[in-house]
Amino acid sequence: MSKVLAFSRGADFCPGGSIFADDEDASFFLPRGHQVDVYFPTRKRSRINAPFVFSGELFDQKHKTSFESLPDECLFEIFRRLPEGEDRSACACVSKRCLTLLSNICKNEICSNIKNIRPENGFSEKGHEFGGEGYLSRSLEGKKATDVRLAAISVGTASRGGLGKLSIRGSNSDRGVTNLGLKAVAHGCPSLKTLSIWNVATIGDGGLIEIASGCQQLEKLDLCKCPTISDKALIAVAKNCPNLAELLLESCPNIGNEGLEAIGKCCSNLRSISIKDCTSVSDQGIASLFSSASLSLTKVKLQALTVSDLSLAVIGHYGKAVTDLVLNFLPNVSERGFWVMGNGNGLQKLKSLTVASCQGATDIGLEAVGKGCPNMKSAHLRKCVFLSDNGLVSFTKAAVTLESLQLEECHSVTQNGFFGVLFNCGANLKAISLVSCFGIKDMNLSLSSISPCESLRSLSICNCPSFGNTTLYVLGKLCPQLQYIELTGLEGLTDDGFLPLLKSSKAGLVKVNLSGCVNLTDKLVLCLANLHGWTLETLNLDGCKNITDSSLMAISENCPFLCDLDVSKCAITDSGIAVLADAEQFNLQVLSISGCTLVSDWSLPALRKLGHTLLGLNIQHCNAISSSTIDMLLELLWRCKILS
Repeated sequence: MSKVLAFSRGADFCPGGSIFADDEDASFFLPRGHQVDVYFPTRKRSRINAPFVFSGELFDQKHKTSFESLPDECLFEIFRRLPEGEDRSACACVSKRCLTLLSNICKNEICSNIKNIRPENGFSEKGHEFGGEGYLSRSLEGKKATDVRLAAISVGTASRGGLGKLSIRGSNSDRGVTNLGLKAVAHGCPSLKTLSIWNVATIGDGGLIEIASGCQQLEKLDLCKCPTISDKALIAVAKNCPNLAELLLESCPNIGNEGLEAIGKCCSNLRSISIKDCTSVSDQGIASLFSSASLSLTKVKLQALTVSDLSLAVIGHYGKAVTDLVLNFLPNVSERGFWVMGNGNGLQKLKSLTVASCQGATDIGLEAVGKGCPNMKSAHLRKCVFLSDNGLVSFTKAAVTLESLQLEECHSVTQNGFFGVLFNCGANLKAISLVSCFGIKDMNLSLSSISPCESLRSLSICNCPSFGNTTLYVLGKLCPQLQYIELTGLEGLTDDGFLPLLKSSKAGLVKVNLSGCVNLTDKLVLCLANLHGWTLETLNLDGCKNITDSSLMAISENCPFLCDLDVSKCAITDSGIAVLADAEQFNLQVLSISGCTLVSDWSLPALRKLGHTLLGLNIQHCNAISSSTIDMLLELLWRCKILS
């Protein structure tokens, strides 16, 4: 039996003493309650040390048979007859040996005819089902991740709804998680559906094979930086966990083609897969995964792999159910790979495409992808160094159903490509975003014969240093139906460039983010409040150093539906805060005044009044607000989350 349980009575166990190496682990066992894992009895009867008489004979203490002297086989037979609930949890608290024994008892080894005994109710004919339905979630991080804690989770959650989700992030350097910990989980938590293991080098194939054998309801597996887990374990998961629907593999060098082939053959319910930086994965693994007739993947992410054009050709032909595709940093994929993928006629259902740092994402390659994906709604192109203005326009023309386009660090794209997209977007494009595209510069355009882009609702320009007033003026004339505007980090933007956009907007602005636009003034905010106050819900002026109390007065008078206001690092004072507090029909829920050095303790009454509706308040780096005032705010605004 000891061999079966894979442990022995050695120095690792602590009979009669604490089961923990330090006091921190002892806090894992909590008092009796509905949400706890293990019941710890209030007191434990002391052992009898004096001699005692039995059947008329005097026995010395050395002849006494103690609980700890029983062999593992006897204790195993005792524990498997215990009813579920507090009895098993109480026994697990006796010693590490008892905890290990209990955590190694499988479901099929528990006597099914044992009634559940409860002191308050006597005998209950119907006990708890072993393992439950998997309602509970547990997370172990860093030094808290040990085998002892996993064993306690295994025993304690079995009768309280069952463990459904387990996350292990990192491991204790001295007593880290090993295969024994996962074995305890596999034996005691058959309802486990989600398992996440990050950065744990001490777990190998044996532990994951135990999980595959004991937790056959597993639906999601996330392995990150697990160097000792190989194809052998992944094959076991594929064969024993038919419900697996989501698989994430990152930086697992020993997982390769054989494991992916097994997943493709056995896991017919797999819908999402993400493979990142797995050096053993090649075209063979991707091909065997996608070519499986039983697989219908909908979400695919390939990142930092050595795959070639062949993998993209396979995806383009067999990815008939794929709706979301992410291709990130595939250095061996050329223009031909994207062209073949687009012409494979298999990505008819693709709705979202993300391409980043791929040399093959050229004008010709992306145009072919646009034509081959007739239902594409969203495209995110990042660091596509070979994408030009003509290629961008061709791509958007080919993707006729495109609704959202995001360009990030595409420095070869200029104003010609950007406005070319808007001129040819048709009636579908609703959102466009430019992030750190240094090729965008101010230019003059004639709009006399150009029809406006009536479909565009959201415009985002972030950290494009050469973007200025002239370009924004053209955008205001071209996009009259904007409702969501994000212009951040644009130091060249002034009131003169933004005011025409405000005046030409017909739909009414709902969300405006102007953080980092240091040259904007109160004049802009006054116009914004007057023209769009009845629709404005969110306003971010973080870092606009020229904004003063005048802006807050205009906001308080004209923006009754504003619920989120950020005036961090602005030139507002106590008077501005008082104006906000005195406003009628004002329902502000989130207020950020971080870095407003002119706001002091005098704002306490106003902040208290605003606290009737506030759910979030940021007063970080407000040096004029004392610690005593902050303590008072924490007490008065008890339902508001305060960052100080």
